[in-house]
Amino acid sequence: MQERNNLYPIFLKAQRLHILIVGGGSVAEEKLHFLLKSSPDAKVTLVAPMFRENTLNLAKQFNVEVVEDYYNRTYLNGKHLVIATTNQPDINIEVYNDCRAQNILVNVADNPPYCDFYMGGIVTKGNVKIAISTNGKSPTTAKRLRQFFEDVIPEHIDDLVKNLNEYRKTIKGDFEEKVQTLNEFTKGLINKKEAHHD
Repeated sequence: MQERNNLYPIFLKAQRLHILIVGGGSVAEEKLHFLLKSSPDAKVTLVAPMFRENTLNLAKQFNVEVVEDYYNRTYLNGKHLVIATTNQPDINIEVYNDCRAQNILVNVADNPPYCDFYMGGIVTKGNVKIAISTNGKSPTTAKRLRQFFEDVIPEHIDDLVKNLNEYRKTIKGDFEEKVQTLNEFTKGLINKKEAHHD
């Protein structure tokens, strides 16, 4: 039987959550960069005994709280989501176990068995956002797919979304009738794109 991806994608309102990143090295910087690129208003705390200069510069730019200290479980207080990025597997697993004990979602970077969630490839065009997952198997493939979708999705997609939102407000009828009307109205979008390529 073919393996399938059973992950359930969700879009988090990161400004309403408090996210902890444990670590201050290049992996912490990468995770922080992609998190803030997608959600610049995210509420983030970094904890590590030392930080790369680039990580500190990025943290300053986005008002990220930086705590120069070794990890201990008290840093989990009030956190909703945790990402462990240290180069010490025993510390990362300690973070994982502490989070699991408190029902806090946790991601141990580059260690799928110790992840409640993955940080996939993300494409953003205005209000349109697409998340890409390879089930933790190949971040490089997710990156390539992200680049592909960034090229393929037209820049004016956001105008379309805004116009459809305004149109939706004018439609009469119950929920099912509105859905049917919008389905009819938008079904030509993909066909037109295909016809354009012929």
